[in-house]
Amino acid sequence: MTEVVVATKNPDKIPEIEAMLGAVLSDLVIVRGLDWPEVEETGSTLEENALLKARAAAEATGYCAIGDDTGLEVDALDGAPGVHTARFAGPAASYAENRAALLSALAGVDDRSARFRTAAAFVTPGGAEVVVTGELAGRIARQERGDGGFGYDSLFEVDGETLAEMGVEAKNRISHRAQALAALADALARVREDRP
Repeated sequence: MTEVVVATKNPDKIPEIEAMLGAVLSDLVIVRGLDWPEVEETGSTLEENALLKARAAAEATGYCAIGDDTGLEVDALDGAPGVHTARFAGPAASYAENRAALLSALAGVDDRSARFRTAAAFVTPGGAEVVVTGELAGRIARQERGDGGFGYDSLFEVDGETLAEMGVEAKNRISHRAQALAALADALARVREDRP
């Protein structure tokens, strides 16, 4: 059995991560109810931020930790909001405020191509580290659609359907986070195989 803590204060992420990794790593157990200091995301890349979070949680709890950071990169905004995705409308912005800021920034813009990128890091209390990434290409819709998901899901469109319209299972099969976590599961499986 592998016990890990998910290094996030965002309660919406934990069930997603648990469902995606649990499907691949059947002996994985997410440890809940632990606490660690708030981590300031000072990294200049998603990978750096994912590592900052995972390191802090592993050090504070004594468990292996999974940290992730996701960025929405919009071509017409030169890759913004990027590492500032969760704070696009300001430091304490809500999901709705961030979506409104994105729609405002893209008002009158025809090129709405974008991608979600997720970096996922696995850190052991002993200091071993693995970092992987996943990416999902799409476009920003002109208005919100759908009731599912969180964050920018009601604006991020793949093949004519927003992530919020497609439902949790369909989203979890194709999402940037699903791809990063699948890569992480593969990396962890290889580490296990290499053990004496």
